[in-house]
Amino acid sequence: MPARPSTDRPTDVLVVGAGLAGLPVAWELARRGASVRVVDRGAPGGATSRVAAGMLAPVTETEPDDPGHLAVGRAGLERWPAFAAALHAASGIEVPLHAAGTLALARDRDEAEALGRFADVCARFALPVERLLPSAVRRLEPALAPTLRGALAIPGDAAVDPRVVVRALTGALAGHGVEVVRAGVERLLVDGRGTSRASPADEQRAGARRAPRATGVALDDGRVLRAGAVVLATGAWSVDGVPDTARVPVRPVKGQLLVLRDPSGPGLLERVLRFGTGYVVPRGDGRYVLGATTEERGFDLATTAWALHDLLRDGYELVPGLLDLEVEETLAGLRPTTPDALPAIGPAAGVDALWWATGHHRNGVLLAPLTGAVLAEQIAGAGSSGEPILDGARVAGLVAPARFAVAPDDPTPAVPPAPPTPRPTVPEDARA
Repeated sequence: MPARPSTDRPTDVLVVGAGLAGLPVAWELARRGASVRVVDRGAPGGATSRVAAGMLAPVTETEPDDPGHLAVGRAGLERWPAFAAALHAASGIEVPLHAAGTLALARDRDEAEALGRFADVCARFALPVERLLPSAVRRLEPALAPTLRGALAIPGDAAVDPRVVVRALTGALAGHGVEVVRAGVERLLVDGRGTSRASPADEQRAGARRAPRATGVALDDGRVLRAGAVVLATGAWSVDGVPDTARVPVRPVKGQLLVLRDPSGPGLLERVLRFGTGYVVPRGDGRYVLGATTEERGFDLATTAWALHDLLRDGYELVPGLLDLEVEETLAGLRPTTPDALPAIGPAAGVDALWWATGHHRNGVLLAPLTGAVLAEQIAGAGSSGEPILDGARVAGLVAPARFAVAPDDPTPAVPPAPPTPRPTVPEDARA
């Protein structure tokens, strides 16, 4: 079907993707006075965002001696209290921060030695962690198994329920008159190509005079949405029509998890637990998220018996009471991952008015406030509603999409799209 022009007036910004990357960008721009529209094939937060465990853990999610990842993660956590409070004020929906901290646990001697090495590195970087004897940690969390070999307390970590965050963001956007369009995006429109009748030679001559410019998107129902700027926040999925020079290499990394419910209510655990390749995140209402696998399986979203068996077995070794809980959900999601496992947040290389908010890997929830703030300040400029970004210039440089830029005649990205080198942490790299 040929695209027909939309009768809607263009907006200042069009955000493609209604997850926890795109929604914060839309909200931050709207509260700075920009006219914004969001488009997504599914419901807001209906893909990877609804599967996320919601840990806000810049220390345990990266090697503490990896200064780039640590700086980005800490900048994300720094913004969360103000972000949650502003969302509550704008939407009327409270976004509780579960700030009891994290316990990193050891089940055997090898894991205990790994915890010790982790604590030594944290001390060199002045990161707050505390070594705990098994008896001490079991006084904090009586549901832990008596076979526990040791633990570290990380008081700065927190957690949040991503589904509550999505509801609050959706409400806040409605309050600013932001429309969320339910439709699939067929392609990005650049300099009008796709709807223009100009010849390729004319387009080539025009491109020689100026950089191509993103002008909107064509939808799969034939509509066209125009905007002064386009933000691609599409997670592991791609959009047709993006020039090769502007692309960001992102691949899906699958994660499976379970949501367990205690019918008697909360109380089994108070803190987030990290162990081996897993975690348990208490929601505060009797639900517990147990995860997660790390699988290179493309866009496969099936939940498998072996994965759920392994998660329950590992969780049972440290919290036997988990087996008494009801299984409320089994879930699988796709973490959007760049070659260096850092997100791409900022202007696309070589295309005017095109911006990226993708590649957040395991830290989409942690970095949601930062993603919105960085792009809002870059697109619309800092306004009275903006909070300063911790070490902002450095953070913006670390996540700049231009690090993946390629020359027009070179199809090879500056950083090749290969899996990042595994960085074992406490716990190991299998976090959602």
